[in-house]
Parts: sequence; structure tokens; C-alpha cells
Amino acid sequence: MRSVPTILAAFMLGTCGVAKAGEGTFGWLSGDWYLTVGATGMVAPNFEGGKKYLLSASPIISLGKAGPAARFTSRNDNISLALIDDGGVRAGLTGKFLFSRDGGDADELKGLDPVRWGGEAGGFFEFYPLDWLRARAELRHGIRAHNGFVADIAADAFYDVTPDVRISAGPRVSFASSDYFDAYYGVDAKESLASGLSEYHPGGGVKSAGLGGAVTWKVTEPMTASLFGEYSRLMGPAADSSLVKERGSRDQFMIGVSTTYRFDFSMCAGRRRLI
Repeated sequence: MRSVPTILAAFMLGTCGVAKAGEGTFGWLSGDWYLTVGATGMVAPNFEGGKKYLLSASPIISLGKAGPAARFTSRNDNISLALIDDGGVRAGLTGKFLFSRDGGDADELKGLDPVRWGGEAGGFFEFYPLDWLRARAELRHGIRAHNGFVADIAADAFYDVTPDVRISAGPRVSFASSDYFDAYYGVDAKESLASGLSEYHPGGGVKSAGLGGAVTWKVTEPMTASLFGEYSRLMGPAADSSLVKERGSRDQFMIGVSTTYRFDFSMCAGRRRLI
């Protein structure tokens, strides 16, 4: 956390000159911004589609131009850069880190080709059909780990029990293309011989559907902590995979805690300010 202000200061100094040199292209950099960073610790399946559970962690990062205070955020929101943010509608770029996966992570994966570490990049859009309900959609394309598309859609109803404690819950559904399913759920002839799993060549379609909920506590103005739980059921090509049918489970549970801290700063507006 202590290094974040230094990183932000370097970023501000490096980009302000670019913004001043080309107002037409980079002028949008000027103004008030925020950076939210944090981490999540969770108990979840040892791999997507697995039936054994382990403790893991993942980062939380969100960057955007300051506007009206966000009514709601979720740990399911991937790394985001908001290009449009007026309080009621928010849209921009999004990304996700993907860890590698191979036979050393779980016995059930031995004999299958490893999935390389990489990421997904794309866009997101969110809006509020009601004052207490947020809907969000993300569409991302794989980088290095897979060459497919993944789409996540979620809706969350939220209620403030006290000014500092909020509860939220809602449905989630995910879709993916055949290239994604082939990387994580496919079993070709060579892999079938090496692993003992039945050969399987997936298409695209619905990946999973489920529910998630959380209790969020505003520890201080910039810091929050939350307890969350989720359930999803694999569907379509994921559920039909021999990896899931023969060695895994369609039912995926997750429970964990997370904490985030928000930094507010200004760039290129005649002042350098970091809170």
C-alpha cells in the first residue's frame, strides 16, 4: 500500500506531459481520478470444474475518472478502466488475470495439455434499472491462455443495513466460445490416451449460471472489507466435458473475504494532488 502513492506520482508525471502535448488525443487524462486496489482470499475448487477445494488469493484493481460516487461495486467486477462514468451508467475497458494450469496443480489434470498463464481483455457496461439494482456485462477475449471469448452478465440487488454496512445478492451467468472451452475442457486423442479421460471436442455456449451474495463493511472512507459466497452450476459444453463428468463436479462453491483501498488523485489540472 505504501508504494502506491509513489507509483501514482510517477504515472502522473509521465502522462501529464503527454496530455499537454496533445490535448485532442490525451486531454481526457486531465482531471480527478481514482485507483482502487485490494485482494481476495477464498476457498474455491482447485480448478474450474474440480470437486476438491483449496485456499487461494487474487488481486482487485479498478481505475477510472472520478465522477458521482459509485452506487455499487462487486468483487466479481474485473480490472476496470471507466471511460464513461456519470453515476447511472458506467462503461469502459476491462481485463482479467489468468493463472496457468497443469497436471502439477491437481491429479485430475495429469495427462492434459497445460493452460499457460495469460489474461483476458475487453469491455464492460453497467447501469441501474432501479435505485437498488445494478446490472453489469463484460465481454473479454483471451490473451495467451486461450484464444476464445468470454461474456459475464450479473445483476446485484443491494441494501444499506446501516450507513457503513451493505448486503447484496444476485444472479450470474457466463458464456464462452469454443476456443475457450477447448483450452479448459477439451480432451483430444493424445490427451485422452495420456490422461485416461474420454475424448471430448466442445463447441461454444453457456458456461455457468448461479447466485452470489456479499456483506460489505466500510471500515473507513477509502477502505472496505467484505465477506462473500457464491454458487455456480456448470452448463453446456463445460458440463458435458469428460473432465467434469469423470473427475470433477458441475456444482462449484466459493466463500471468501476481500478488502480494498481507494486512492484519489488529480492529473494535469494545474496541480498535483494525492489523497
